[in-house]
Amino acid sequence: MSGLITRVDADSLAEELELVAGDKILQVNGHAPLDIIDLSFLLAEEEIELLIEHADGSREVIAFDKDIDEELGAQFETAVFDGVRRCKNHCVFCFVDMIAPNMRRTLSIKDDDYRLSFLFGNFITLTNLTPKDFRRIKKFHLSPLFVSVHAMNPELRAKILRTERGANIQSQLDELERAGVEYHTQVVLCKDLNDGAELDRTIAEILRRRPHALSLAIVPVGVTRHRRDKFPLKQFDKNSAAEVIEQVERVQRRLRAETGRTFVYLGDEFYLLAEKDLPPAEFYDDFPQIENGIGMTRDFIDEFTAAEIPDAPQNILVDVVSGTSFAKVLRSLVGDRSNVRIVPVANKFFGERVNVSGLLTGGDIISALKSVGGRRDVILIPATALKSGDEIFLDDVSLDELRKIFAPAQVIPIRGGSQFRRALDGGGH
Repeated sequence: MSGLITRVDADSLAEELELVAGDKILQVNGHAPLDIIDLSFLLAEEEIELLIEHADGSREVIAFDKDIDEELGAQFETAVFDGVRRCKNHCVFCFVDMIAPNMRRTLSIKDDDYRLSFLFGNFITLTNLTPKDFRRIKKFHLSPLFVSVHAMNPELRAKILRTERGANIQSQLDELERAGVEYHTQVVLCKDLNDGAELDRTIAEILRRRPHALSLAIVPVGVTRHRRDKFPLKQFDKNSAAEVIEQVERVQRRLRAETGRTFVYLGDEFYLLAEKDLPPAEFYDDFPQIENGIGMTRDFIDEFTAAEIPDAPQNILVDVVSGTSFAKVLRSLVGDRSNVRIVPVANKFFGERVNVSGLLTGGDIISALKSVGGRRDVILIPATALKSGDEIFLDDVSLDELRKIFAPAQVIPIRGGSQFRRALDGGGH
């Protein structure tokens, strides 16, 4: 176990100690940190002794004094030094089991790690937690966590997760609450499985767990063409998505009348599928699960509308790449701009029913742009389709490759409505 440093911040304590990328932190005051949570607690002391292993294999002890709140100022290869905790479940809708064969290894890692839940908002099932994990959550007060509930009916949840441990959701949430931990929850909703009366039950039971339960997100199941599981999964269509909206809106209206907050939120795709207007921003409260696709479209629209950018010359031709479901939203924002063309990209890689922009591949984008042809000066692509912190699509096509193919047009990744507006009305700059 060791923390591999990948970057040292300028003017930081780490730079002062002459630490460099490639160094590993093996121990802090005689203790081997399991992860950056451990490391931050160990480094909270004023007198520190680090055991460092350099890239050449040599080791060095560095002793120093520091202010109690002074940070090290180093970035690490991974947040967990002892390896990501793997999920042992076989959920009927696990997306990892639906990716294409021979994709890069990191895409096939099924994590169920409470540390990644605390640090980055990854959802966990709680089924893979050990008593030691629960003690550590309590010791460090790792709150809030993000919990995949899916169903509060124990038997149904065990069936969905395909593990008997899935039935223990009540007692596991009880244990988190006894430790003073708050948590956000989610349901991946499958037609004729955990919807209808089962969804009513899940909502009611999570509501009773307030204030420890902070929110409940309901997102529709997604199925790719690479799924081989024989368990029958049904996806939502326009009519069934509208029924879910109507069912949940009854609860939302009551909660807002009683508490002033919505608490239960639907994934954007329900509204896009049903071709219904998205709720206003205040309906999403403080957007507690925006990274889970809850209110992301509303936030994009409002950012776009609020941005005040002078109009650009109309002779700059802009292609806007999008997933098929979001293309309608973009068309409504673009309006009558004659120089802007929306290019919806059918997802041939995962299957055309996977229509979110974040799962577009470089190959599908290239094919879609070539099929429409014509002159273009600027190509706007969704930044969410690129690997976080990198410039590679899910199929390992790089952003540089895309730029070379469509040169001299500028290819610009866009994140958020404000950036989109600036790129449109600022001439692509």
